[in-house]
Amino acid sequence: MTIAEFYQIFGQVVFVAGILLLVLLSVTLILGRMLIEKDRLIFPKLLLFTMDVFYGLFKKFSESVGVDAKIVDHIGVEVRNKVNEKIFQKIQPKDTIIVLPHCLRHLDCEAKLETSGLVCENCNRCVIGVLKTKGEEMGYKVFIIPGSTFLKKIVEQNKFKGVIGVACFQDLNLGMMELSKFSCQGVPLLRDGCVNTKVDSRAVLEKMGVKLKEAKKLAPKSSCSTDPDKRGSF
Repeated sequence: MTIAEFYQIFGQVVFVAGILLLVLLSVTLILGRMLIEKDRLIFPKLLLFTMDVFYGLFKKFSESVGVDAKIVDHIGVEVRNKVNEKIFQKIQPKDTIIVLPHCLRHLDCEAKLETSGLVCENCNRCVIGVLKTKGEEMGYKVFIIPGSTFLKKIVEQNKFKGVIGVACFQDLNLGMMELSKFSCQGVPLLRDGCVNTKVDSRAVLEKMGVKLKEAKKLAPKSSCSTDPDKRGSF
């Protein structure tokens, strides 16, 4: 075989591989949107493989076809929730941790930062207090963290089987990807950012196993407060 023939064959292989990759990304995007819009999970292993191996490329592909790249993380969270759901429900609260983002806290939060994250003082100014109080009452360990570095410390220093995580779609998807050996359930923020974020507290409570009626009673009217003069008002 001559060098020219080798490069010709090599070029054909690369071309075919590229076409197959585009088909794979297209199929993944279609199946992912079906999950989000119709709650139908098809070929979960294929979805997870594509998103884990081609994460960055999948985002660029989504943008190239006119779809918001955030959908990649949205799909990732939904797939992982569905895949882990049955196993997660069998795990006891004592073997499960709840990880909340520090950005949910009130603007006047006085919680101190320690090695395991923020130490909530239960001032009732934000939704963190509600989730933490109920979670610990049920046997969960609750952590309020400012970044992924703290997540690594939590994994190293604690024994657990399940995780309930709250974060923006991207951080949540990447976090669940990193914790793939555990059974994870994620609740995305309704409004993300660095401060004054918002979450559906009822959704978090339901992931914790709180019955719907009780979750409605516990859930504050809003998940955050910008008025420091109204303690307990969310």
